[in-house]
Amino acid sequence: MKLLIAIPALNEEEAIESIVERCLAAREEIIAGSDVTAVEITVVSDGSTDSTAERARAYKDEIHLIEFPQNRGYGAAILEAWSQSDAELMGFLDADGTCDPRFFTTLCNAVLEGGADVALGCRLHKKSQMPRVRRVGNTLFSTLLTLLSGRSVRDTASGMRVVRRDRLEHLMPLPTGLHFTPAMTARAVLRGDVSLSETDMPYHERTGRSKLSVIKDGFRFLGIILDAAFLYRPSRPLFVLAILSLLVAVGLMVSPILHYLRHQSLEEWMIYRFIVSQLLGTVGFLTLCTAYLSRRIVRLTVLSRRADALSRGPLGRFLTSPGFWLLPTLLLAFGGWLVWGSFRELLATGATAEHWSRFIAMAFFASLALILVVTRILDHSLSLIGGWLSYRGRLSGSLGDNSASSND
Repeated sequence: MKLLIAIPALNEEEAIESIVERCLAAREEIIAGSDVTAVEITVVSDGSTDSTAERARAYKDEIHLIEFPQNRGYGAAILEAWSQSDAELMGFLDADGTCDPRFFTTLCNAVLEGGADVALGCRLHKKSQMPRVRRVGNTLFSTLLTLLSGRSVRDTASGMRVVRRDRLEHLMPLPTGLHFTPAMTARAVLRGDVSLSETDMPYHERTGRSKLSVIKDGFRFLGIILDAAFLYRPSRPLFVLAILSLLVAVGLMVSPILHYLRHQSLEEWMIYRFIVSQLLGTVGFLTLCTAYLSRRIVRLTVLSRRADALSRGPLGRFLTSPGFWLLPTLLLAFGGWLVWGSFRELLATGATAEHWSRFIAMAFFASLALILVVTRILDHSLSLIGGWLSYRGRLSGSLGDNSASSND
């Protein structure tokens, strides 16, 4: 079992020799303390304009050196190192001296003995020397990711981790910049089928100047987390948006409803509440149905979970139940009843004096009925697509087995 330690370095002449020597010194401890039998070290000079490459070149007999003529990015450096190795465990750490290479022993054990697919060193603990601003930022990102995924994570951007090579395809594609690490963390926790382990690790002040821009890269980290959320779990943010919309819609109608119950009348100024509430209620209901459909689409395509996609939650069971069509029918009937008198008056006199509130309510109930019908149709289409994909998968497997048998 071989471990690759990739060291991406951009203008790290002050720290590169120290981190290489520390990695070389840690090899025996990593091998002795885990099931790792060999440790490969690769330094990637990512377009450095100082003496980083030259100083790393002094260790050419003990390490592998990759030199990019121009800067390609932190993530690109790591991915290139990984692509040139046949190691089963792919690791990396920053070149700035903040991480202790000996901690790879713990990370490798978390993978090989603990069964983790991704093991990272967590910097967010009492003894960490992480600057306060970055600590606050990491805490905010980890909280957001935890809420979106439902899985606890503390350090989204740790620069020291180990990944099983055979699980990399589940994390790709990964960005080539500094947001490589939060993207990996986000994809691991949001997919649901990639296990991630965090262990507190020693973290020291860096050597040299940081390449991280708190504001610029902070927004990039936020964007990459949200992108991963909408790729793997779009139903979660959509569900939150739906609930918020529905709560605001109900809140706006509390006062008009109470006024009507007391006085059996509505005031003209309430028309604004009716219109906004009708809009938010429709948006909330539409978003709720979209959250359900998006979950099924992701499971059918991105995650390739045919069985999970064919199974349904409460909303899906209701959509396929024999009594489903009763609800949109009742909604349309009730909406029609609200304006039936106005319709008859219009036919008889050519005009109507019906109160505006009935038309707004009718439009709302009709919208809900139509949303339900369209959702039911799309849900049925997804079931047909899921069945077809499952059949294609079985057919491909059968053809592959027959081809192998004929070759034998």
